[in-house]
Amino acid sequence: MKSRFSILLSILVISTMLLTACGGGKTPATQTEITFWHAYATGSAEEVALAKVLTQAAIDMPQYKINVLQVPFNDIFNKYRTDVAAGGGPDMFIAPNDSLGDDARASLIADITEIAKGKLGDYTPLSVEGMSLDGKLYGIPESLKAVVFWYNKDLLPTPPATTDELKALMEGGTEVAISYGCYHHWGFYGAFCGEIFDANWKVVADQGTGITDAISYINDLYQISKTNGWSKNDSDGLAPFSEGKAAAITNGNWAMGDYKKALGDKLGVAPLPSGPGGPANPLLGVDGFYFNPNSTKKEAALEVALYLTGKAAQQIMMDEAGHVPANTKVTVTDPLIKALLAAFENGYVRPQVTQLGLYWSNFCGTDEVFEKGTAAADWVKAGTANANK
Repeated sequence: MKSRFSILLSILVISTMLLTACGGGKTPATQTEITFWHAYATGSAEEVALAKVLTQAAIDMPQYKINVLQVPFNDIFNKYRTDVAAGGGPDMFIAPNDSLGDDARASLIADITEIAKGKLGDYTPLSVEGMSLDGKLYGIPESLKAVVFWYNKDLLPTPPATTDELKALMEGGTEVAISYGCYHHWGFYGAFCGEIFDANWKVVADQGTGITDAISYINDLYQISKTNGWSKNDSDGLAPFSEGKAAAITNGNWAMGDYKKALGDKLGVAPLPSGPGGPANPLLGVDGFYFNPNSTKKEAALEVALYLTGKAAQQIMMDEAGHVPANTKVTVTDPLIKALLAAFENGYVRPQVTQLGLYWSNFCGTDEVFEKGTAAADWVKAGTANANK
C-alpha cells in the first residue's frame, strides 16, 4: 500500500505537469521511480519533517518520483532482508547502523564505494566511518545519535553531573524516567570503568568490577523506579516527561522533536552522568541510507539520498526533528544540538564486528537481576562465560 507521502508526492508531480502545460516549469517526459522505506513513527516529529523534505524534493528533483513506504521500526530490518533475499525490496531505506556489519557481510546492502567516490566531502569523518566496513562504504550518513539526559529546566534547573547525584535525586523523590535496557544503559559501563570487549573483541565483562558495578548501580535505580511506579522505558516515559510530571528522561536525540514540541524552552539536555570510572560512554550510532543490491537504479537512488542528506534537507531534519546532522554544511545554532554534539564526544562508536552480537545475546536479560534478584556479579560472570563458549 502506498503511504500518504507517496500520494502527496504524486499530487505534487501532477501539479507540476499542469503548470508546464500552462507555460510553467519544465517537467521531464519520463521520471525515474525510486522506492524508499523509512521507520519514523506515524505523527512523530521525524515523520512530519521528512514529509516536508520530500515535498520539496518533488519540486527540486522532478526527474524522480519517490515512492515512500513507512515500515514499523521493529519490522523494517526483517522485511527488508526477506524481500531482498527473494529478489525484491526497495531501492533504498534509512535506518540506524545497528546491523550494517551483518547486512554487508550477508550481501544484503550494496557496496557503494565506487559510485559515491568523491561525493562525501561535506560529511563528518565519524559519520562516514559509521557507514563503512573494512574500507568499503555501504551507506550515505544522515545523522548521529546517542542516549543522553533530557531534563525539564523548570523542574530541574541543574542536571546531575555524577551517578551519585542522579541516585540521590531519585531517592529524594524526583521522578526520572530512566530507560532500562541493554542499549539505553550502555553508557553507564564507562562511568564505572567497565568494558564488554577487549581490543581483540573478546568479551571480558567479568574482568575487574566495572560492568558488575554498573549493573548493580542500574539495578539500584530500577528498584527506585519500580517502588515509585515510574516508567522504565523510553516509550512509557514520553507522557510523564512531556506533561511535566517527570523531571528528566534518558533517551536518544531521535526523540528531541517530540520533547521540544511539548516543553519548548524548558527543555535541556546533558550527557549521561559521569561515574567513579569517568564519563559515561553511550553507544554512538549513525543513521544512513542503504542501497539494495537488487536495484538497477543505484546511481539514481544515490542522487536522491545525497539530496535528502544535503544542507537544506538536513537543516529541516535538525530544526524540526532534532537530528544531529552528518553534513558539516548545516548551520548549528540551536543550543540543544550544540549540547548534543558535546555529549557525543565520549560516545562509544558502535562497532560493526560480528562479536557485537555476543553482547546482545548475553547481556540483555537484565530482568534476571532487576526482577528475579540474581546477584549482578553472578549474572555478569554467566553472560561472559556464555559469550566465550
